[in-house]
Order: sequence, then C-alpha cells, then structure tokens
Amino acid sequence: MNSSTVGLKRYQEIGNSLKQDIFSGRYSIGDRYKSEREIAETYDVSRTVVREAFVMLEIEGVVEVKKGAGIYIQRASEINGNAIITSELADVGPFELLQARQYIESEIASLAALQVTKNDIIKLKKALESERQFLNNADLNQSDIEDDADEQFHRFIAEATQNSVLAQVAKDLWSRRHNSAMWAQLHSRIENKDYRKKWLDDHEVILAALVRRDASGAKEAMWQHLENVKQTLLELSNIDDPNFDGYLFG
Repeated sequence: MNSSTVGLKRYQEIGNSLKQDIFSGRYSIGDRYKSEREIAETYDVSRTVVREAFVMLEIEGVVEVKKGAGIYIQRASEINGNAIITSELADVGPFELLQARQYIESEIASLAALQVTKNDIIKLKKALESERQFLNNADLNQSDIEDDADEQFHRFIAEATQNSVLAQVAKDLWSRRHNSAMWAQLHSRIENKDYRKKWLDDHEVILAALVRRDASGAKEAMWQHLENVKQTLLELSNIDDPNFDGYLFG
C-alpha cells in the first residue's frame, strides 16, 4: 500500500476505487455510472458514505451528479497523474463531520445547561434574534449571513460551559466546515432555504432547555437538531432516490 494513502477515510478509499474504475477505459464522457444503491451493496457501506465519495469525485470533476437523474461521467481519464487522493489532501466528509458534531455538541449542551450564566443567556437570545431577523428580512440566498448566525449560536453554547477547551473544540469543528470543499459542494445543491426556519425552531428548544438548566433536555434538543440538519442534507441533496431515508448511525 502506498504510504501516502494510509489513514484515508472510508469514503476516500471508495472514491479512489471508483475513480480507478472510471479511468479503466470502460466508460466514456457522458456515460451514466452505477447507482448509489449498487455501490453501497458492493462495498457493504451506507449510502451516506457512497454519497461522500461522489461529492469528492464531483469536486475533482470526474463525475457530474444530477439530482433525480443519476451520476454521469464527466472525465474518463487521469489528468496530470493525479488519479488518487492522498491522506495529505484528504477532506473530512460532511456527514462524518455532522456525526462528530452530534456526539460532541450534545454533550456540550448538557454541560452548558449546568454552567450557563445570565450573560450567556442574553448572548444566546441576541443570537437567536439575529437569526430571526435574517429569516424575516434578508435574502435567503445570503448563505454567509446565515452561516454566521448559526455558528454564533452554537459557539455561544460551547462558551457557556465555562470550559475553554470545549469552546475551542466547537470553534475547530466550525473551522473544518468552513474549510471543507466537500461541505461547500454538498450545500451548493440545496436550493430550498425553508429548512432554516425549522432549524431556528430547534435553536429555540435548545435555548429553552438551557434557561431551565435542564441538562438532559438540552442534550436531547441538540442531538435532535443536528439529526434534523443531517436528514435535511440527505433529503435535499439526494442523488438517486428521493425517498432515501438512510442513517449514518442510529
């Protein structure tokens, strides 16, 4: 095994394997490729992992993903000898990132409920009001403003733990999202912004639990919020099957 590929994520390994298959000479530009379902069965992985592999290939210009129509070959040969992604170039998968956030941020919310101060609550309420004003008054295509308001709320919760390490962890998770070409590619296919209203409702439930100092309620509310985020991305970015309701984890 090439040492440069050691430590790759599963979706990256599959992406490399699919790329080799596409570059094998059996396909031409414009050909329709195998379905998510078929590939998931072949590699015995979830369809979310396969989807991340295709996002990787889409970024590299190897395939074009057409929602509801399938996956089509956009490039059928290697360019400049860069056929295989290496661990040094590896990006984190968007669903993998959401999984990490769901586990970490739900525990952060639980601790925050026990440590939150009056000043923290004021800051969180102001962050929610900024989100609400954005939804009521702004162009919903202004994704930068949208992300700022969302990030602010989540990072304020981490700061409410009064633990600088956890606050830094939350900051790092958002940095990974901002620097992820795969996340940007996935998010670019989402045209309907109405989901933001649901996410605002989720934030209000989280804040209510924090105000009550309800640790278990805050943990559950954060977990459910990020589950809703994950399901929204799965549904709105679906490639083959509009009824796909697969899970990355339970």
